[in-house]
Amino acid sequence: MTTQPTERAGQPETRGIDLVLDEERSGHPRQLFAVWAAPNVSYLSFAVGASLILMGLTLPQAIGVILAGNLLWICTGVLAASGPAAGTSGSVISRAFYGTVGNKLVLVVTGWLIASAYLALNWSAASVAGIGLAGQWGLPDSAALDAVIICLVAGVTLLVAIYGYATIVRLYAALSVLLTVVFVVVTGYVLHAADWSYAPAQPLHGAALAAALGAGFTIIGSTALSYSNSPDLARYLPRDSSITAVAGWTAFGAYLPGVVFTAVGALAATALDMTDPQAALESVLPGWFVPVFVLAVVFNTVANNGMTAYSASLSIQSVGVRLARIPAVLVIGALGTAMTLYAILVFDFLTSVNTMLQLVVVITGPAMAVAVTDLALRRNRYHGAELLRQERGGPFWYRGGIHWPGLLALLTGGLVSLMWVSTTFWTGPVATALGGVDLSIPSGMAVAALVYGATARALGTLPPATTATPAPQPATAASTEGDDLCTPTSS
Repeated sequence: MTTQPTERAGQPETRGIDLVLDEERSGHPRQLFAVWAAPNVSYLSFAVGASLILMGLTLPQAIGVILAGNLLWICTGVLAASGPAAGTSGSVISRAFYGTVGNKLVLVVTGWLIASAYLALNWSAASVAGIGLAGQWGLPDSAALDAVIICLVAGVTLLVAIYGYATIVRLYAALSVLLTVVFVVVTGYVLHAADWSYAPAQPLHGAALAAALGAGFTIIGSTALSYSNSPDLARYLPRDSSITAVAGWTAFGAYLPGVVFTAVGALAATALDMTDPQAALESVLPGWFVPVFVLAVVFNTVANNGMTAYSASLSIQSVGVRLARIPAVLVIGALGTAMTLYAILVFDFLTSVNTMLQLVVVITGPAMAVAVTDLALRRNRYHGAELLRQERGGPFWYRGGIHWPGLLALLTGGLVSLMWVSTTFWTGPVATALGGVDLSIPSGMAVAALVYGATARALGTLPPATTATPAPQPATAASTEGDDLCTPTSS
């Protein structure tokens, strides 16, 4: 195991998508627990958990959905194991699934648009809390003040993304402890106020119950499926890191706080009016603790979106845009900030949260299924230097730069998922025929995995990396992007 990383906490990360050499790697998979815990000790979990009760579920039913939906973090953990194997970002590894050219098309949607939407979603949550606190302090209610708060939260977040991997690992270890302490205090007050004998006024039965359970599972599971960036935060680990340890610490770091604090949100909704989550939670907190809670919400958002903006900047590079990583962070940050301003000033927060979380799984579910299936077929044998080659005839050029099994699986899985999704914005024909039952995640993921596995094997398009273990890379192989992307690692 090496101990000479080139990236250090407190310094802007100079590396983009280029290869992390063996002698530059260090750390242990257990550090991934805090990296994934900090973003998931989340105010948004309170809101999502409350929405399950607002749908009409009983408390045991809501807890069951929370436990089941969060199991999808296992996929995120498994995908993270490809980071140490390849030594490059997840947005480059996905060239193996979709081909050098096909990957660019997919990344524009998953790495740019959806990432920007998640930035807006989380910034909205923090901004709502900050705006509420400003009102309590007597500041005037105005769109200008709202915009200032949004931009301040976004600016701090982008600084984290600019400083990058080493700072994220160090900072998130502290944030995970700090946020847990604050949210445990909130949990104590919620547990005291909760109605443990709660029962809905009109209990759901039959198709209505199935529809609520399906929608709840989709909302809970959508968060885990959105993190196809998990290899980005594992690529600096030594190549021989245990696959089980990388997957386990990643999944458990997200699963544990995800389950606990989403369940607390459900408990809160048994006694509080969680249609306005911030006001409801603050109503049971002592006045002196409210600012601490709001700051914790902001810090959690910084942790969540710092990770998202970091990976989105790597996706911009992977597409071939001639930007170094730090300018790429600013581009994705500007897009996310614009979407946040629109969401806060135009849409109802809780409604927009649920609708978005249900709709994005049409893409993120099949995409995650394709990625995990590819990893299983290759037995996690990814060759970073070959993945970084983009010229015609390269190992991941396939036919015309497109790996058709990957795109076909993504499109087919997405279409099937769309037929099963049920939201206030769109309800698919299958979901409609079944009384609004939303099975978009299992249907889309199953079809995508089956189509990818069958077509890739039938066409024989899996490259030799499936049978050959990659050798350690020499120092001269730092980047092989050639003329398609700026090759220097400077920011």
